[in-house]
Amino acid sequence: MAEKKQERISIFIDGSNLYYSLKDLGVAKIDFQKLVDLLKKGRLLVSVFYYNAPLDISVDAKKYWEQQKFFDALRRIPGFNVILARMRKHKRENGTFVFEVKGDDIYFATDLVSGAYEDLYDTALIVSGDEDFVPAIRKVQKLGKKVENIYFWSTSSNYLKKTCNTSFCIDKKIAKSIELK
Repeated sequence: MAEKKQERISIFIDGSNLYYSLKDLGVAKIDFQKLVDLLKKGRLLVSVFYYNAPLDISVDAKKYWEQQKFFDALRRIPGFNVILARMRKHKRENGTFVFEVKGDDIYFATDLVSGAYEDLYDTALIVSGDEDFVPAIRKVQKLGKKVENIYFWSTSSNYLKKTCNTSFCIDKKIAKSIELK
């Protein structure tokens, strides 16, 4: 009798979406190892991809270096990959500046689809509420992969949730259980 193969998972984290969702729940920092353990559920973790962009050092050097330390800490977690996009600065008509992460969604979608083509995982766990990932998710599903959406009420898309095979909401109680103390 053939032994059942352990389900392989890869976790894809939209860093900006995660940050603002946790902030809405009153959670400043989380223990990423606890998050991974919560999501694994006895499955084999292949890799974790975390997407974000570095802050502008000229705006706030202290915050920039704190963020760099955070990225370095993530890189030390086995299986973690930190993928950095770029931060674009826009000047508003009133003279103030606003910053926008650019390219993270493209990196995210590319890694999601290429991982499916390369058969690196059986199930992709997407920690995001961004429905822009739906076309990539559909492609991954056509390749026979499952996709789970890990979302927060404040930043979730129904379209994304309905497209994924399953969805799991991180509420305040769960967020507090993985909070870094």
